[in-house]
This record gives sequence, structure tokens and C-alpha cells, in this order.
Amino acid sequence: MSVRKFHPDEADIDEPLVRALVDEQFPHWAGQPLRHVDAHGTSHVLYRLGDAFVLRLPRRGGSVPDLAGERRWLPFLAARLPVAVPEPVAEGRPGHGYPHPWAVHRWLPGAIPVAGEVADPAALAADLAAFVTALRRVDTAGAPAAYRGARPLAERDSATRAVLDRLAGEIDTDAARAVWDAAVRAPRGELPDVWLHADLQPGNVLLDQGRLSAVIDFACMGVGDPAVDLLVAWYVLDAPARRIFRAAAGLDAQSWTRGRGWALTVAAHELAYYRESNPFMAGTAERVIREVLAEGRD
Repeated sequence: MSVRKFHPDEADIDEPLVRALVDEQFPHWAGQPLRHVDAHGTSHVLYRLGDAFVLRLPRRGGSVPDLAGERRWLPFLAARLPVAVPEPVAEGRPGHGYPHPWAVHRWLPGAIPVAGEVADPAALAADLAAFVTALRRVDTAGAPAAYRGARPLAERDSATRAVLDRLAGEIDTDAARAVWDAAVRAPRGELPDVWLHADLQPGNVLLDQGRLSAVIDFACMGVGDPAVDLLVAWYVLDAPARRIFRAAAGLDAQSWTRGRGWALTVAAHELAYYRESNPFMAGTAERVIREVLAEGRD
């Protein structure tokens, strides 16, 4: 049976297909145990290969360029960050009816954070702040534009207002519009573009004994407004830990306001799009919106 789809234009992917691709293209791995990873990402399907590797197969053509970006930039970033990031190992080709190139990465163990169940939220907040500040310090020469943050937040204004209208009755849209208005008005000033992960959501953050051990899925990475990576404060942390993160992340109040806007616009679009197809994404988005609006009322 094919892996569950989240988008109408996805390729069909199942274990026999993946087995055929591996055995034909990488015969030295033929027969290695293969296991679907029930991850929460919506751009790639993951299969564990043995104990050491994970296969990363784009669900649709729009995600294919991500693989080349990760091959080019992940080794560069890995040497400059305080926690592990994915290590590209090999590149697979289309075949057996599957139309896209695909990737083999080294497997990174860890557990994703669950709201209310993080053993030491304060320590995790400090770890996340150390990660985003280290990423901001990386040289941006030649770096690509980030999927989020390379363009001003205001360019998302009409789309965000439209999706908030669609969520009327599900969320407090008046409060959401007030948070959004403040975010769009918040000036960036002279802050330069910096390296961003640009998708610091729970499924992309791995913990070991409650501490940050790895950050994965750099498909959205690139340079842009440093406020974008602040969205992790609402996606992963509770209110007390968020205050620790804010102090350690070292950005000004206007950046924090834009970061709250980024969290709101991303979560609102995810809630509207995934409410039927991906309960984890939709549930996470609902919680993020509650957190954003609660802080907006403080």
C-alpha cells in the first residue's frame, strides 16, 4: 500500500518501490532492512535503511531542488553548528515509475519534543537559542535565499488575511488580525540577512534526554530575516521557556513581534491546509495559534 499522501500531485511511494530502487542502484545495501518512518514532514517520505541510514524521497517535484541544496550546504553548516545536522551520503535516481531523484542521509537518533512533556524546558530553550544564534553567525557568502524570510513579511499580508477569514469560528480572528497587524508594521531596520533553518517545528527538532541533540530537514534553509527562526519559540516552547529563549536569542522587540507574526502565518496556513490530511500538523498549528494569541493579549 502506498504511503499516505498530503498533496494532490504526489508520486506513489511504497516499500516495494523503495526496495527496488535501493537494490538496483545501491547493490551493496541490497537486503538491508527497510522500514517506513512515520515522520510528520509533508515534503519527503522517509525510510530507514538498516541502522545507519535514512532514505529521503520527495513527495512531489517542487521538493526536488531541496536535495541539491542539502548536499551543497549541510556539510558546510555541520562544521559550524553546536548540534548534529543531517549528513548526505548518496543520491538516488528516478526509476521504477518514481519520477524524482532521492537522497540517502546518515540516520540521526532522537525524540521530537511533545508540548507539556519536555523534561527540562528551560534547558531546551537555551539550547535552541544557542542553535539559532550560531546559525546567524555563519558566513552568508553565496548562500541561497531562504524559503521563508528572504522577502518581507508584508508580502504575505493578503494571503494571511484570507486564511484567517477561512478560520473564522475556529480561532479568535480579531485577536489574530491584531497580532498580524503589529507584525507587518514592525520594522526590520538595519538587521542584515542571516542563515536560517526557516522551519524549526517539532518534527525537525530532535532531543536526547530532554536536550537538543540534532536539527533535521533543512529544505527551507537559506538567508533572510533573522526573525523567522524565532517561530520555534511558539512551535516548541511553553510560555516560561519562551521568555528564556527570547532573552538568550538576542534580537530586538521588533524582531520578536515579526517572529510572532511568522509563527501565526505559518500555523494558520498549516491548520487550514492539513486539518483533514495530517492531524499532527493541524494539532500543532492549533496549539501554536493559541500560544501566539495568548502572548498577544499579555
